[in-house]
Amino acid sequence: MAYLSNTSVVIDAILTKKGRELLARNDGSFKITQFSLSDDEVDYTLYNPNHPSGSAFYGEAIQNMPVIQAFPEDNEIMKYRLVTLPRGTSQLPVVSIGYSVITLSQGASISITPQTLNYLGATSTYETDGYTFTIGDVRTTSTFTGVGINSNAASSANSTQTLGTNVSLTVIGTTLNMSATTVNTLFGSNATLYTLLTVVGRDSGARITVPVQINKVSS
Repeated sequence: MAYLSNTSVVIDAILTKKGRELLARNDGSFKITQFSLSDDEVDYTLYNPNHPSGSAFYGEAIQNMPVIQAFPEDNEIMKYRLVTLPRGTSQLPVVSIGYSVITLSQGASISITPQTLNYLGATSTYETDGYTFTIGDVRTTSTFTGVGINSNAASSANSTQTLGTNVSLTVIGTTLNMSATTVNTLFGSNATLYTLLTVVGRDSGARITVPVQINKVSS
């Protein structure tokens, strides 16, 4: 969703495929029970406490920035979500997965259980609603599943099927189980496949993106 005007309450809402299916049923099953806010389009470096016209104009440049058009891809449009943190918080939450780069050989597997640092007064903690895990190119994996969260959102995400095309895939869980592809033809003449893994805390909004490298095993 996106506010289209700052002078009236007008909201542009674009439904996902699942949302359209529920709305089409016309049986009351379409209900908005949760929502998230973000400020992706705001560049806070434009705040100018030295504006010659005084304090009323310090944020003028920010207030005049264009609003991003809504589109149904929350991993792209909701990168900077607004969260409520305890009063006195001095550090923003950070997701840690224990890897700066994930390197796997063909067919090898890995389990990743993230932690969130500087969240809710704890040095490190696991988030109650888990994490979303997004792989940039699902073809590079033979297994990509989230475990540990039993909810409708998790079940829906974790049951998503792809058709072997170059698309991303998002799953939900407290732990990610991932196995590298065993398909040799994907490599072509290359020895390594490259993609990205993005992990987002579903409570804190904190995120991390790390490179993933899949190395071909010579036969």
